[in-house]
Amino acid sequence: MKLILCGKGGCGKSTLATLLARSYAADGKQVLVVDSDESNFGLHRQLGLELPEDFTHYFGHKKGIYADGAADVFEGGWHLSDIPAEYSSVDGNIRLMAIGKIHDAGEGCACAMGSLNRIFLEHLVLDEGDVCIVDTEAGVEHFGRGVDKFADAILMVADPSYESIMLTDKITEMAEAFEKPVYIVLNKVDADQEAMMRETIKNSDKI
Repeated sequence: MKLILCGKGGCGKSTLATLLARSYAADGKQVLVVDSDESNFGLHRQLGLELPEDFTHYFGHKKGIYADGAADVFEGGWHLSDIPAEYSSVDGNIRLMAIGKIHDAGEGCACAMGSLNRIFLEHLVLDEGDVCIVDTEAGVEHFGRGVDKFADAILMVADPSYESIMLTDKITEMAEAFEKPVYIVLNKVDADQEAMMRETIKNSDKI
């Protein structure tokens, strides 16, 4: 099962990714957590793991992804065991990989990272019981890049801010274009805020 976690910045995506990973691992499942947020350096700490080397380096950094055609590397599909050890951190049943990070001022955009994320998820073959959890960057750019096309379900984390509530409608609309189910996880809410959000969010039956 491939799950994509999305939402606005600071809503709790990485926290949910960590909780889900630990829960699935406790159930005996093999869990791959994909850190696809090029700007956030905190997910590995929440998981208690070392930050793995950027997966973009496997292809010769950004230019290599475009020049060589990363899709050719994944021909025939990749299983979890095919991920090179130096590009993942492992603790028990949890494996973390980072698509790539922006490390230096002026190094350019994250387009190559978005492309690699999409290609990797497209060719990732999960065995029965395996779970892949993708922690995305804030907003909806990953939808524009077609990453979510290769998910089995999309989990949107929503907090009680106006921006987050409005984003639920946009994410639902984009997910429907890919024919993917969306489920909404409320975070940072008290009872009154939860009631307000259930009344305001159009697809509140998915909360």
